[in-house]
Amino acid sequence: MRFLLRAADAHDALSRFLAQGVKWLALGVVLVQFIVVVLRYAYGSSFVWMQESVIYIHATLFMLVMGYTWMVDQHVRVDVFYAGWSVRRQAAVDLVCVIVAALPFCALVVWASWDYAARSWMQNEGPMALGGVPFVPALKSLIPAMGILLGLQAVSIGIRCVAVLTGVATNHFPHRQRQGEA
Repeated sequence: MRFLLRAADAHDALSRFLAQGVKWLALGVVLVQFIVVVLRYAYGSSFVWMQESVIYIHATLFMLVMGYTWMVDQHVRVDVFYAGWSVRRQAAVDLVCVIVAALPFCALVVWASWDYAARSWMQNEGPMALGGVPFVPALKSLIPAMGILLGLQAVSIGIRCVAVLTGVATNHFPHRQRQGEA
């Protein structure tokens, strides 16, 4: 179990590294979108590549930090019952969710998007519109990458749930952030 927990720690470090690396893209989305709006409404002009870059930046940001968001327990969840449960019961429910929902979902995403992304690379797919951003294969590759990263995070959380259920650990979300923490 200690080896598995170290593997979970290694993946959590990867999730944290990715989140730290791409968190500034949120500012990039806001700035580029602001410039697009100013150019369009103040100067009557726009650039397709700038409009598309908002999509690329936004997709990169969210696809690469889904696992991190789950790791720090900041994903969307209705805590009406969950918040009042013991850590052991939460771990049991989370383990079932990992096995029944998260891992099959991630496998489906990777399976369904792998050829989609590969075809884009093989065809050297160009921009969505004339004058657009030419990195369509990279954008499409974010879909299977998200499935893989989220699946690895699901395994990491599953390992931590088993550790709680077997008494090896006391918390399956050791990186949990409380409201207001950054």
